[in-house]
Amino acid sequence: MASLAKAPLLENQPGTDEQPEAAYDSDEKVVISVSDDDGQSAAAETEEVDGSLPPFSWRKLWLFTGPGFLMSIAFLDPGNLEGDLQAGAAAGYALLWLLLWSTAMGLLVQILSARLGVATGRHLAELCRDEYPRWATVALWLMAELALIGADIQEVVGSAIAIKILSGGVIPLWAGVVITALDCLVFLFLEDYGVRKLEAFFGVLIATMAVSFAVMFGETKPSFKGLLIGAVVPKLSSSTIRQAVGIVGCIIMPHNLFLHSALVQSRKIDNYKKSHVREAMKYYSIESTVALAISFFINVCVTTIFAKGFYGTEAAGSIGLENAGHFLQERYGGAFPILYVWGIGLLASGQSSTITGTYAGQFIMGGFLNLRLKKWVRSVITRSFAILPAMVVALLFDTKGSAMDILNESLNVLQSIQIPFALIPLLTLVSKEQVMGIFRIGTITKVVTWIVAGFLIVINGYLLLDFFSAEVHGVLFNSLLSIIVALYVMFIIYLVLWGSTLYAWVTIAIRKSFRSGN
Repeated sequence: MASLAKAPLLENQPGTDEQPEAAYDSDEKVVISVSDDDGQSAAAETEEVDGSLPPFSWRKLWLFTGPGFLMSIAFLDPGNLEGDLQAGAAAGYALLWLLLWSTAMGLLVQILSARLGVATGRHLAELCRDEYPRWATVALWLMAELALIGADIQEVVGSAIAIKILSGGVIPLWAGVVITALDCLVFLFLEDYGVRKLEAFFGVLIATMAVSFAVMFGETKPSFKGLLIGAVVPKLSSSTIRQAVGIVGCIIMPHNLFLHSALVQSRKIDNYKKSHVREAMKYYSIESTVALAISFFINVCVTTIFAKGFYGTEAAGSIGLENAGHFLQERYGGAFPILYVWGIGLLASGQSSTITGTYAGQFIMGGFLNLRLKKWVRSVITRSFAILPAMVVALLFDTKGSAMDILNESLNVLQSIQIPFALIPLLTLVSKEQVMGIFRIGTITKVVTWIVAGFLIVINGYLLLDFFSAEVHGVLFNSLLSIIVALYVMFIIYLVLWGSTLYAWVTIAIRKSFRSGN
């Protein structure tokens, strides 16, 4: 046990002379001394031996605060806001319990992501590169990039819609996309000024969302009784299945698992000491809980605003991001400019999520491919992946028609089907002693998390089948879809079985059969 405390929790892979691409350079990290002294005192020695931790410190919590709030932005992006407003308009308060439990599941998964990053000193994309064969690594990277592109298109278009609303329709959607593209420059500027300044900027955006939607909540005055019952009493009907699946599918974002495991490395702690790692995990868990509690509050505000105003009305089935503000203005406006309050909240959501998407793209590309590129180059590349498709969307789709709704649904499906390719590797890695050492998850946590993973995969499988059954027709397309689904399921099974005794047995059996055939 003592040797574990004196050795790094994860060594470099043998045979590699170069240091792999790091999430943060040493001089970029926020320095945190977990112990109150320099770690050489008798108290620190005792702490390392018996595993006890120093008392809770608000100062330390403040120093660790930041990564969890950047992570929580994925729970507040325009795709989530659209899911919230549609759930409220279609189901009233009835799906708030599902929003609560989905957020709780998201918190569990994100805490595991942070745990992985802290314990190993590396992020999920880097670890996948070392864990899986080359072909599987490339496949996982492509899946992560597809999910990120889908999320980015929604976020960029959401920002462009907000700019169009706030400009009174003067700035068209395509111009809003161009303006949003410039946030990459803002991101690079803030990143050069340090991690804490970047985190403060995102804190302002989250506060803007919280204030905007809280003001709208106060103005529309939803039923507190209906809110409480909806959050506590599970209720689901056949007419709201799609909205329910949408809520669950929007909560777990594949790129967010890669992002959070990298963000926690922005703090410099002594990874050679298990007590320091334990304390970092504790503070990151607290911070993540607070951040997602705030995101839950904002999502509840949006859901209940539209539940109060539009549930049971003819407009309920036609509300989307762009016309939502106009519906609110007609119903609750008068002298109060609720349309512009909605636009401000949507803009904060879109801008914050597009910048964190750029951030996640850096880690995903650098981690999977081990690219030694300057960060500004990677930012431009990852931003281009989103801006170019978003520009095509802005030029070709009419946001007032049904085409944009179908596109958004397609993008939600695109992201949902990528969830297993981030979630399964995460659960595999945090369960391995060779990766996590003494910080691997226990049996109970492992069972719970795999049940959650199975639930999410089934939910998103339902969403996938429902979408394709409605949108895909013809023998050729159905045959092609069957082949794709078969490959998709086989890859998931491969990831689930990877490294297990059953996988080793099957591999040996296949090799023997090939040898005997030859």
